[in-house]
Amino acid sequence: MTDTVPTRAAVTVFTTVWCGPCARLKSQLTARDIAFDEVDVEADEEAAALLESINGGHRTVPTVRFADGSALTNPSADAVAERIARLG
Repeated sequence: MTDTVPTRAAVTVFTTVWCGPCARLKSQLTARDIAFDEVDVEADEEAAALLESINGGHRTVPTVRFADGSALTNPSADAVAERIARLG
């Protein structure tokens, strides 16, 4: 993984397998038909390093990164949908 995060979807969701808020966000995005790529930061050290650079040295999940490089940390599904709509 690099800082350009190649993606097939509108967003990349940085997660862990044990994260309840991650599961909730992924479920809500799926219910809204918002496509996303998921990256488990515990299984991918490059992704973990990128996540830390986004969040000031912290591995805060869920963090959502958009195709333009912007990111939201622990966002609601509404916030993700709004950002996607703005990015058009």
